[in-house]
Amino acid sequence: MRSDRMKKGLERAPHRALFKAIGYTDEELQRPLIGVANSFNEIIPGHIHLRQITDAVKAGIRMAGGTPVEFGGIGVCDGIAMNHQGMRYSLASRELIADSVELMAQAHPFDGLALVPNCDKITPGMLMAMLRLNIPAIAITGGPMLTGDWRGKKVNLISVFEGIGQVKARNMSEAELNELENEACPTCGSCSGMFTANSMNCLAEALGLALPENGTIPAISAARIRLAKVAGVQAVRLVEMDLKPRDIATLPAFKNAIAVDMALGCSTNTVLHVPAIANEAEVNLPLDLFNEISAKTPHLCSMIPAGPHSLQELDLAGGIQAIIKELDKAGVIDTNIKTVTGFTVGKNIEQAVINNIDVIHPVTDPYHKEGGIAILYGNLALEGAVVKQSAVAPEMLRHKGPARVFNSEDEAYDAILNGKIKTGDVIVIRYEGPRGGPGMPEMLSPTAAVVGMGLDKDVALITDGRFSGGTKGAAIGHISPEAADGGTICLVEEGDTIEIDIPARKLSLQVAEEELDRRRSNWKPIEPRITQGYMARYARQVSSASKGAIVK
Repeated sequence: MRSDRMKKGLERAPHRALFKAIGYTDEELQRPLIGVANSFNEIIPGHIHLRQITDAVKAGIRMAGGTPVEFGGIGVCDGIAMNHQGMRYSLASRELIADSVELMAQAHPFDGLALVPNCDKITPGMLMAMLRLNIPAIAITGGPMLTGDWRGKKVNLISVFEGIGQVKARNMSEAELNELENEACPTCGSCSGMFTANSMNCLAEALGLALPENGTIPAISAARIRLAKVAGVQAVRLVEMDLKPRDIATLPAFKNAIAVDMALGCSTNTVLHVPAIANEAEVNLPLDLFNEISAKTPHLCSMIPAGPHSLQELDLAGGIQAIIKELDKAGVIDTNIKTVTGFTVGKNIEQAVINNIDVIHPVTDPYHKEGGIAILYGNLALEGAVVKQSAVAPEMLRHKGPARVFNSEDEAYDAILNGKIKTGDVIVIRYEGPRGGPGMPEMLSPTAAVVGMGLDKDVALITDGRFSGGTKGAAIGHISPEAADGGTICLVEEGDTIEIDIPARKLSLQVAEEELDRRRSNWKPIEPRITQGYMARYARQVSSASKGAIVK
């Protein structure tokens, strides 16, 4: 066993003494040692219950004859970090999470791993570590929050962000907003809706690195505890089978996951995280693959924020396995791949059924013929830009308008809330990319303000930053190259015409090349916002968003 390096033989007597100081017995040390990464903390509502989930995982490990060894992990709450300096640290935390799991599992050579994340950067960070280490491992996430109910309407965190714009537009009182904030997030769990956390938790299941039902069972459900116990059992079984993450997460598995991404209408952040996870698996996943798979994958689910359906409704309707089974009819699923169940995708979906065709449409009657995400190209995005096309109003799929240029999220947010954005405008927020931000902060506050002000069917927003999974409207992010790297977005001037054609996958600045050359000769990047500490190092090492914003 891998753990014999730290526990077996005469020379390891001191090591065993230290284990015994913790309370481990000789019998426990003779069993497979399973590292259990618990990302519990008291700042993320999606993680506040993870002690209970982790205890269930550890119970499962013991049931299967293994010994759990728990260690902690960090995590940022994107919602609480939103719209201030803290958001610059969110994406960058993904690399620290991956590095810290690697460090713990290499310094202490566990036989296997059970990883317990839930929210935005924690799940992809732990999946990255799983594939980097390539020892038997399983992910079990904490599950989604239930939706709230306010005055007979389903509400969630994004409802509160949008409420700010409604107050500014005088369509809601501050007292009503206070009522709303008390009802929007009624339970623990990852924020309700197909936002980034739930997108990644569903895709972990689609990749085969988490058990069936992982992505959709609500956080407060007893079924989540039972699933955690089964995951603990399976962590030991994976060691016995010597089934490793890279045996599962092959190129066909990533294609399966992208197909599920398109069927669900997942967060645009998946276009950052899935390539970063693939990079750790040494699988080449070019950005064009998203368009290729989107073109042949029907959009089957209309999930919050783009549509009416919640994660608990998706769970009751059959969940991710039912979606995979339905997509198999469209020929976009490889059913021969192994998963952490020890069985193939095909075996896993044998008993799957769609219980509610309003929530999971059949492939013969999709919401859209194409998938939820599109990659756009043009002189504004030579390396690509990303939009959740399933969340764009039909009248905004093609749009041409004057640029309203801002060098920071804060400037744009103030302009939107103070009524300075007009019908037809294209808001440009730049110097918010991986390097320029630094950290590629989410633009949820500006996009929610646009919706709250009633402009989402009249105004587009483009940025080299990124968006929350809760964003809807003509919001185009990840523009690459970013402004800090001299991408064309840094040359846009107030009033320039920008043309967006999502069906044609085009994003263009209507300015002559000669004029762009003249502007480029005079261009100087803005001064870095952070000049010391982790984020300064991150800015020096991070790659383009088109490559998953991985750190080299």
